[in-house]
Amino acid sequence: MKMSILAFDLGASSGKVLVGEIKKNKLIVEEIYRFANDPVKIGTHFYWDILRLFHEMKQGLLKSKFLGFHIQSIGIDTWGLDFGLIGFHGELLGNPYHYRDKQSLGMIEKVCDIVPKEEIYFHTGIQFTEVNSIYHLYAMKCSRNPILEKAETLLMIPDLLRYFLTGEKTIEETIASTTQLYNSQSKSWVAPLINKLDLPIEIFPDIVETGTRVGSIRLSICNELHIPKIRVIAVGEHDTASAVAAIPTVEKEFAYLSCGTWSLLGTEIDTPVINRQAMEWNFTNEKGVFNTYRLLKNIMGLWLIQECKRAWERDGDFLTYDEMVDLALQSKPFRSFIDPDHEMFLNPEHMPKQIQYYCQLTNQPIPRSKNQILRCILESLALKYRFVLERIEKLTNKKFPGLYIVGGGVKNNLLCQFTSNALARPVWAGMEEATAIGNLMVQYISLGEIKDLQEGRMIIQNSFPLKTYEPLDSQLWNDAYEIFKKVIESHN
Repeated sequence: MKMSILAFDLGASSGKVLVGEIKKNKLIVEEIYRFANDPVKIGTHFYWDILRLFHEMKQGLLKSKFLGFHIQSIGIDTWGLDFGLIGFHGELLGNPYHYRDKQSLGMIEKVCDIVPKEEIYFHTGIQFTEVNSIYHLYAMKCSRNPILEKAETLLMIPDLLRYFLTGEKTIEETIASTTQLYNSQSKSWVAPLINKLDLPIEIFPDIVETGTRVGSIRLSICNELHIPKIRVIAVGEHDTASAVAAIPTVEKEFAYLSCGTWSLLGTEIDTPVINRQAMEWNFTNEKGVFNTYRLLKNIMGLWLIQECKRAWERDGDFLTYDEMVDLALQSKPFRSFIDPDHEMFLNPEHMPKQIQYYCQLTNQPIPRSKNQILRCILESLALKYRFVLERIEKLTNKKFPGLYIVGGGVKNNLLCQFTSNALARPVWAGMEEATAIGNLMVQYISLGEIKDLQEGRMIIQNSFPLKTYEPLDSQLWNDAYEIFKKVIESHN
């Protein structure tokens, strides 16, 4: 039997099951199961198919058994923001809403009419965006949603899945910090904020620290799957927290980009940066693993390309991601730009048409062909990364020599090269599966097989090679950056 640990890594478009072993001071990781995570639209609402996801997790456990792995522990990480509500009898009251569900539109203004923006930010340090948990909860309250009225416990998505596995109802601190209802410094829910919004404070459960052992698999599941009881560990349950834990560097100060459906660009710090400038620029201070914080900005990311792909497939044109990169290379550079973070790109009916509309509104050449649209997206993302990194350096009074990129975006060589060009600095592209690797590393630290975060990163650095991209055409990209800034400032 192979002595291993197991990571469930659920992203906004797919889920993966990976096992890890440490051999000769190297972490060996193997993906054993993968499944789709497709949200479901019913009527006007957008939901996660949470029961299907849990079913797939059980299939992953079975696969590990059939492959002969002896699993010592399990950790779960997912995207942030979303939650499920548990009723009095311990049952899920309804499918969780997707963070892109439109019920939260306009809720920032309504919430800030009750609680001043400054009060919210100085309690939580979290950026204002309508996808945050606070605005979905308040939307449910305003609509007198019976699910909220009957709820006994709120659980974030990884905690909900962990509850299905173990029966334990707690929330891990990194995922709690994404709600904009949690104070990471005091390690407590912000009761004054919750009470002022007339949300039921009793539904918010206890918080556990990263690395806490939080029960084991229920006996009923062990009997169903014919597996032994396995301990479950609360890893950095927010996938970005796990990804940042796996940044392959021993440097104390570094900048990172976790690049997937979302792009999360930031730096790891010991204390949050909560001041008026950070609030004005709408930066977030999410909790990291083991008493760290992540000063970062959420950028729309590869969602833009994923949605173009989906729109074109509805029209009968099926392209692979590699083919889309090849198309982008065929287009003239710096023709038009978008602000990837503009709210019009959050969940449009047809992404390519929305990009064309943005360019029309900003008096730019309208990208007509697929190659022009794709080039516009990739160049705009790279330039937005520079824009955000420069602001992080101002907030922290630091200058970073380059940028570490991890996540699915490392497969997009063109985006990595464009990012290096835009920054005029090296880009070090690391592991596609950084989130799962960080999940595994936290488990090993909890089990006492790795001493701490620094030792874990040394092992990761020793285990996975980096690909370096050096900047090209710096003056052309500098000129494009000045145009880009004028475009996004003209349509704020």
